[in-house]
Amino acid sequence: MVDIERLAAHAERLRALHRDTLVLPNAWDAASARIVVEAGFPAVATTSSGVAEALGWADGEATPPDEMFGAIARIARTIDVPLTADIEAGYGLGPEQVVQRLLGAGAIGCNLEDTDHQHGKTLRDADRQAATLRAVRQAAQTAGVNVVINARVDVFLRPPSSTVPLLEEAIRRGRLYLEAGADCIFPLGAPDEPTIRALVDGIPGPINVIAAFRGAPGVRRLRELGVRRVSFAGRLHHAAMADHQRRVAAIARDEDV
Repeated sequence: MVDIERLAAHAERLRALHRDTLVLPNAWDAASARIVVEAGFPAVATTSSGVAEALGWADGEATPPDEMFGAIARIARTIDVPLTADIEAGYGLGPEQVVQRLLGAGAIGCNLEDTDHQHGKTLRDADRQAATLRAVRQAAQTAGVNVVINARVDVFLRPPSSTVPLLEEAIRRGRLYLEAGADCIFPLGAPDEPTIRALVDGIPGPINVIAAFRGAPGVRRLRELGVRRVSFAGRLHHAAMADHQRRVAAIARDEDV
């Protein structure tokens, strides 16, 4: 049974953590989530790519929703801190379904990206994406949990066909998504410090940046730049799998590990 009061409190806790720089080492299963909590971090975020690969699927909405939300639920059952889940673009679910599945799994926050995986992995129209975010916000309020929405802006990943500069379009989308009810803006792949600074200055809300990704600096410098949410995407999962691969290869060579 869903404990709405507990989830609502967790949502407000997660939202409040964005007043300072919230650092989120991403988890992909219950064990990795427990490690994050035991290290003292106040919230847990999933990585969609890590969860997908752990379940045997490719990244990019190849994972069936039942499997993705099942994995999120297994993580939620093992931790006592707020959980925010990367659910890509929502797996084709409607806003009410997204909220119901999130809360049913025990998550109180989500990443929602403006890549359209259902139609060729293209960039969605910004107004259409804003309408989706607005509908998710309304569905969350109706459900009694003010879900924390981290709206991903993919213009640096999938440049639009227009001649508008990417930074200008990223700021425009960020502002539009905040107005639609998003809590945080996630401009994936901002290429350098000047761009990150311009995003922080141009978007009147918390910004999420992946540490040391595509020219972004590390956590300390991102904090200095005013970034309010720092995540690691699938990097920790990839590092863990690379270490596992190295050790298995050593065993195959009859070496000690």
